[in-house]
Amino acid sequence: MSIDQVLIHKALEAKHSAYAPYSNFKVGAAILGENGKIYHGCNVENISFGATICAERSAICSMVVDQCYKICKIAVASQNGCSPCGICLQSINEFVVSENIEVIILKDHHDYKKYPFSSFIKKPFNSLTT
Repeated sequence: MSIDQVLIHKALEAKHSAYAPYSNFKVGAAILGENGKIYHGCNVENISFGATICAERSAICSMVVDQCYKICKIAVASQNGCSPCGICLQSINEFVVSENIEVIILKDHHDYKKYPFSSFIKKPFNSLTT
């Protein structure tokens, strides 16, 4: 199984674990860390909404707990194949090995697309470009 297939599988697996009683919009994410390990997370909603955490940031937290601080590739699974939200993009940006890491956006094992991270976030918060 290729690393892409493993990430896709883990992201879909995480999506099924999501806690989304308010939106019923489940998302899973899987990250390939620079250390070669895979970290996954799911969205966890809260009635106060501000306490909700997205799948991508959940996976990043798992990675950081393991003292890994660089993302080499990420897969994000949702029912409609949507891209990460702005907060997640900024959070991913904090840990990317390079702006050209691959982001796999998927609905299921057979319906996915790959994009360079740079296609999602043109001028991240840390950009000094005017």
